[in-house]
Amino acid sequence: MVFLTRKEHFNGAHCLYNEMWSEEKNKEVFGKCSNRNFHGHNFDVYVTVKGSPHPDTGFVMNAHILSRIIKKEVVERLDHKNFNLDVPELTGIFPSSENVAIQIWNWVKPHIQGCELHCVKLQETENIYVEYFG
Repeated sequence: MVFLTRKEHFNGAHCLYNEMWSEEKNKEVFGKCSNRNFHGHNFDVYVTVKGSPHPDTGFVMNAHILSRIIKKEVVERLDHKNFNLDVPELTGIFPSSENVAIQIWNWVKPHIQGCELHCVKLQETENIYVEYFG
């Protein structure tokens, strides 16, 4: 089994705020991320596929094709968007990085052919990232 990972980049904004809680509780749990005027991140997304190299190419998957899939299905939908307001698939879903990673998986998975989607890693900051394995 060989794993191939492609990285792409996008910028996005969100607000982490639970309407069922008080302002104080939101600040306690989410800190600065509860800013009602939103805040942004420079996200890196890593999509990993796995499989056996094809005998004709030596590829698990063509990395250029994987890049095109990520750009079309993820970057075009999320880049310079407010996840709370501008992304229909996230309507009614708390826009944490965890939930965004799950949505990225759902967008990418149908387009992976000849191998298997293994992981979506979404890096929110230098120190924080999430991984989703389906």
